[in-house]
Formats: sequence, structure tokens, C-alpha cells
Amino acid sequence: MVESAPRADFEVHLGVYDGPFDALLGLIGKHRLDITEVALAQVTDEFIAYARAGGFDLEQTTAFLVVAATLLDLKAARLLPGLDTGDDEDLALLEARDLLFARLLQYRAFKQVAGWIAGQIATTARWLPRQVALPPELRTSPTTVELGLDAAGLAALAALAEVVRVPDRVDTDHVHAPRVSVREAAATLSEMLIAVGSASFRTLCQDCEELVEVVARFLALLEMFRDGHVRFEQVAPLGDLHVVWSPGPSAVAT
Repeated sequence: MVESAPRADFEVHLGVYDGPFDALLGLIGKHRLDITEVALAQVTDEFIAYARAGGFDLEQTTAFLVVAATLLDLKAARLLPGLDTGDDEDLALLEARDLLFARLLQYRAFKQVAGWIAGQIATTARWLPRQVALPPELRTSPTTVELGLDAAGLAALAALAEVVRVPDRVDTDHVHAPRVSVREAAATLSEMLIAVGSASFRTLCQDCEELVEVVARFLALLEMFRDGHVRFEQVAPLGDLHVVWSPGPSAVAT
């Protein structure tokens, strides 16, 4: 099978530069050629002629469109009129140019890596696995394994493997605190306050057996206060907190 000759890289022929398109990017990236002197329309016409002559190549066409769009942005940014700030060039314009230069250098780096990968693929495609015989040290017969068990011993091992072991159960009841409902605590407090009208928080919790019940009743009082069912009174700082049943708008008296 006769392989076709590789296609030559795309070259441009301009008044300020003649040569490969990639080299043009390098000159612009190194500020050795002003982008305003490059006729992008002529470059586009030459690439169209190049593509028609050698057939449509999706990869080369895509790469050209990316680079051409970058050059167009760069040229547009270069030709924008600068602001009258007293400086030679506008700071924002310089930042835009640096960003576009970085994009050009990034494109060149990706293209170089792609070329290196293509070369590695072409080189390894001609590699063939080496056909060799088994080394002499591996041709010997394998060593006989002696288990030291007769048929009865193997049967005992098989019976032991079939025994279903029930996993040990760890009792975790002691690590769980009893569930206390804040809603039930609110109902209990409502009944107590409706009956007596007002009471201290200490009195409302005197029948609680565990600390978690006291916490639940405190949280229930906060919700009742938020809903406007009770109000709080405290005569002295850090004194007993009195809860007054008040189904109207909530208020705090200190």
C-alpha cells in the first residue's frame, strides 16, 4: 500500500510577511509584527483557496477559525480609539491585548502537543510484539502441594464452612435518650397555665423526672411565646421566671 504524501502546512503571503501561518502567530505574540498591518481578509481568502485545493479538513478548518477569530478580536481591540486620559494607551486596552496574546500562545502549545502525540502514534504503529519462547526456569513442572489432610479432614472443613454463624448483637438501648415531644409538652403546659393563670418555670417543671423533659418544656414555652399564648415576667435579674397565660399579643415584662 502506497501512503500519500503529507499535506504541506498552510502558508500566507502578505506584503509584510510570507511564510507559515504558525510563524505569523509567533511574530504577533512576540510583538515583532503589528496586527494592524495584517490583512485578515487576504489571509481568509488564501486559506479558502488552500482548503479547496487539498480537500476539506475539519481539524485544520476548526483550528483556522479559532485563530482567525482571535486575530480579529486582537485587531479590533488594537484599532479602538483610546480614551482621552493623558496616557499613551488605555489600561483596559492593554489588558485585553495581553489576554488575546495569551490565547495565541495557548493555541500554539496545544498544537505542538498534538503534533508530538501524532508522532508517537505514528512511531508506535510500527512496533510488533516480540515472539519468544518460555524461559527455561519457567518450563519446569509446578511443585506438588501437600495439604496433609485425608478425605475425612476435608469433609470436616467443608462442614465447618457451612455452619451459619449468627452475628453477635450489641445492645444499644442504653445510648438512646427517651423521646420527648415538644408538642406534648406544650399541651401539658397549656392545661396547667389555663388552670392556674400563672406560675414560675420551676413550678411548671416540678413533675419532670429527667432533664430532657425540662428542656422540652422550655422549648415549648418559647414556641408558645412566639405564637402569643404566654408572656414572661422576671422581677429580679437571674430570678425565677414567671409564665403568665395570655392568649393575646406576646410581651415581655422585666
